[in-house]
Amino acid sequence: MPTDRDNMLQIRVSTPAAAAFVAVVLLFATGGPVSEVAYGTNATASAQAQTAARGSSYLATHLYFGTGRHNGEPPITDDQFMKFVADVITPRFPSGLTVQQGRGQWRDKTGSINREISYELTVLYPAREAHTHDPDIEYIRRLYCAMYGLESVGRADVKAQADF
Repeated sequence: MPTDRDNMLQIRVSTPAAAAFVAVVLLFATGGPVSEVAYGTNATASAQAQTAARGSSYLATHLYFGTGRHNGEPPITDDQFMKFVADVITPRFPSGLTVQQGRGQWRDKTGSINREISYELTVLYPAREAHTHDPDIEYIRRLYCAMYGLESVGRADVKAQADF
């Protein structure tokens, strides 16, 4: 009958660099620290399983707003964007949202690469309410483009477990 020792992967290393390489490979292959692998435990997987059980099923919608404009128009200012958030987005998502400023780039319809200050807006809502929030999200995207003469507002929807 095979034993745990028979099923163990045996690796011989001859230098400290090789040992470090093996440790990194084991870390990525197992999803946990080498000490957990060596002792047959994986606290990372255990913690992930416990976390997955928490919270409710939500969607996180991320919208990516650029501020660069075409035809020599000045960029959209922070004040203009925050007014858009207050007047248009907050009434549709009064329970909460997050706005982060960043630097983005994208290729426009002419093939030019545009680099600009951008904003990422994240809203979380119960997955069962996705059909009621989708029209609001699409309205926000269309209105921003129409107001500022832009081509698009990026959108990414991600399944999430959330607890508040």
